[in-house]
Amino acid sequence: MSGGTETSARHYIGLMSGTSADGVDAVCVRFDDNPRRVALAAHEYRPYPESLRQRLLSLMVPGDDEIDRMGVLEGELAEIFAAASVAVHRKAGLAATDIAAIGSHGQTIRHRPHASCAFTLQIGDPARIADRTGIMTIADFRRRDMAAGGQGAPLVPAFHQWLFGHATRTRAIVNIGGIANITVIPAATAQAPVRGLDTGPGNALLDGWAYQHTGKAQDTDGRLAARGRMDDALLAILKDDPYFSAPPPKSTGREHFTSKWLADRLTRLGRDLTPADVQATLIGLTADTIHEALAPLHPEEVYLCGGGTANPVLVAALAARVGVPIETTARLGLDPQLVEPTAFAWLAREALAGRPANLPSVTGARHPVVLGALYPA
Repeated sequence: MSGGTETSARHYIGLMSGTSADGVDAVCVRFDDNPRRVALAAHEYRPYPESLRQRLLSLMVPGDDEIDRMGVLEGELAEIFAAASVAVHRKAGLAATDIAAIGSHGQTIRHRPHASCAFTLQIGDPARIADRTGIMTIADFRRRDMAAGGQGAPLVPAFHQWLFGHATRTRAIVNIGGIANITVIPAATAQAPVRGLDTGPGNALLDGWAYQHTGKAQDTDGRLAARGRMDDALLAILKDDPYFSAPPPKSTGREHFTSKWLADRLTRLGRDLTPADVQATLIGLTADTIHEALAPLHPEEVYLCGGGTANPVLVAALAARVGVPIETTARLGLDPQLVEPTAFAWLAREALAGRPANLPSVTGARHPVVLGALYPA
């Protein structure tokens, strides 16, 4: 999409369904530029039915009959996304005509930035969302950056810079979703580029191991991990993956850090560990890899967002490693669970205005580009 689209509506809806694949967060927000701030009108969360979630997780790794399975899930997800969008603007007391656009990230089912012909795929039919809601929908944000030679991820650092940048202090925003990513925003006075990357697993392996051994979708409050002890030998095997030592720009996804990936490394260990010890070691993996990505960039403050902020064991492990003040983005005025859906509402705004919203210093793209494809209502 290029150019700008005029609209008198001032509110935007952002939809985020992350690599944890547990549901979709919808926000209805308004953006102000002077000063830069976000006004949250409403939030709606729609969990995925467990049967749908399991089909999604299965689709995230290569298997049989993928096209038909994807097509069915694409439609089912779009209906959930549309229902969440309608619910959130009604909760805000707004009509569809008050919404300038919906920014839908979609559900990532494959991300292959290092393939010989790099590609990324997010599903959740935006045409159907536009039809069901009567609201212009903007989606498919990642592929334009990839067409320009970038990784297509992470895309939220531009929003982080817009909202969280500071005049004199270098800040890091750490998003701990299924995959963890960091944004390091230099002080404005430094006139240095923003840096960012996917550090590796966030909650994905933790959630999968918890489901396997407790039957629950996540390790609530880190209880399983809290009963265990980190195993240094297993941690070394986990960190031996080439992804962790590769230089940025880099991004990854669930299709790399799978349950089989973990099982293979447990086999290499050659001895049994309790489920709690494995979970404690996975905490160490997430915390170590985030810290090791942050350390060369020397942030003075670290702010957390994403589902991982609800795991006190993980937050404590990261705080013990980082060595600088660590808080959530709530301290900066935005709920840590709402940063990513708000980012995609902002990306929709930038797309409508015809403004580039990728950061080549993060994704490795050859040049800035306008992100997203527009689906009129």
